Amino acid sequence: MIILDRAQIEDLIDLEIAGQAIAAAYIAASRGHVNLPAVGHITFPDRSADCHIKYGHVQGDPNFVIKVATGFPQNAETGLPTGNGVSLVMSAQTGAVNAVLHDQMLLTDIRTGLGGAIATKNLARADSRRVLVVGTGPQALRQIQSHIALIGDHLTFEVWGRSNAKAQAVVAAMTGKCAIAVAPDLEAAACKADIIVTATGSNTPLIKDEWVNRGTHVTALGADAPGKQELETNLVARADVLVADSSAQCLDHGEFCHAFGTAKILATQVSELGLVLSGDVRGRTDPAQISIADLTGIAAQDIAIANVVLAAQGAN
Repeated sequence: MIILDRAQIEDLIDLEIAGQAIAAAYIAASRGHVNLPAVGHITFPDRSADCHIKYGHVQGDPNFVIKVATGFPQNAETGLPTGNGVSLVMSAQTGAVNAVLHDQMLLTDIRTGLGGAIATKNLARADSRRVLVVGTGPQALRQIQSHIALIGDHLTFEVWGRSNAKAQAVVAAMTGKCAIAVAPDLEAAACKADIIVTATGSNTPLIKDEWVNRGTHVTALGADAPGKQELETNLVARADVLVADSSAQCLDHGEFCHAFGTAKILATQVSELGLVLSGDVRGRTDPAQISIADLTGIAAQDIAIANVVLAAQGAN
């Protein structure tokens, strides 16, 4: 049995290779080639924390994956990691545990970053340059790194967060690697952005409908559990292109669930990212359209990145 820790795992990941694997996983999932049971979700209201259990199996794959990831934001007050977790890679022939990837949230962070960049790359206008990242947690850095790796270093970034100090820290970490600055005012930054990436744990909308201009693309990642919301419902209702990693998940507990629950959008208006990537359905068809990608995270991503790690480990 293979056992790898966070540092060993990080050394094995190439973002471009992992991005290709995750894009293929989206396609397989949307075409019905992945067994994706309902997500397990445990909440800890007294800690504003939660735990997600995602698991699945790709048809023909010798392994299946069970991923457990936790988010305990109050850990930051005591210097502990806010995210943790582990992935079990198990044989689809015998049920044996083939690998334990004690990644401590690393794989979830990376595959989420890559998922966001894949959505942006395939839905934003081709001439998009200005990216606003909303949020200052670990995912902010992952989104910036993944957007550069998969789209290019021609992008410029602004980072907004409730804590200016944390926004400054994100900018400092990426200074010299891309054009980046703190956004002092969220409204002003949103109004001029070509691409808005939201990666927060907010339970109330942060991005208002009137701030988002025609032609803007939004990748929304934070609303991955009941009660969370980053975009005003009217913005989702106004958008021309609505894309989800999993329509069922996003309409149930993602960003789109609020507009769907109030009948401001229909399920038929939502396309799946995998079908956009495969060309089975069209995404953006006009530069003036507003597009929104709602990404709640699917086990197919966890399977793909676990396989990337094990393939790289075997090649070393």
